[in-house]
Amino acid sequence: MLTIEQVMSANKANVETLFGLTSKAFEGVEKLVELNLAASKAVLADVASQTQSVLGVKDAQELLALQSSLLQPLAEKSAAYTRNVYDIATGTSAEFGKAFEAQTTESQQKFMNLVENTAKNAPAGSETAVAFMKGAVAAANNALESVQKSVKQATELAESNFNAVAANAVSASKPAAKKR
Repeated sequence: MLTIEQVMSANKANVETLFGLTSKAFEGVEKLVELNLAASKAVLADVASQTQSVLGVKDAQELLALQSSLLQPLAEKSAAYTRNVYDIATGTSAEFGKAFEAQTTESQQKFMNLVENTAKNAPAGSETAVAFMKGAVAAANNALESVQKSVKQATELAESNFNAVAANAVSASKPAAKKR
């Protein structure tokens, strides 16, 4: 049976985890705000520069050349911004995942200890029920590990696909900029 001290200790650990995760979430938001401020400043500077360039254009041919020269950097900057947002999101998500895995591992261990203690104190003749319970716990742990592995693989695949799409978007903008 759980003692008051064990319950209090578990509650304290849960509160510490909650505050830790909240802190990580705020760090992610702070990074996004900093990124957006930097991007806004860069866009404002680019718009000012491009406006000056457009005002200095003498003919349509020069305007077309200027437009072409602006397309590639815009695509690269957009891809870099998207990559930064993605990195911040995945970094914050990874922190949450680590905390979840740690909590899950700790809970599994505590439950397994509870099963072991119950088995030690079980009345004679309950060996079959105890063995069944241990088997069920082991199966649940294996299932959870499989789910965690699948989630990691899916995350890695999504990141790989994201990187490929971002690279293709930048590559596709290069010929388009040269055609103009």
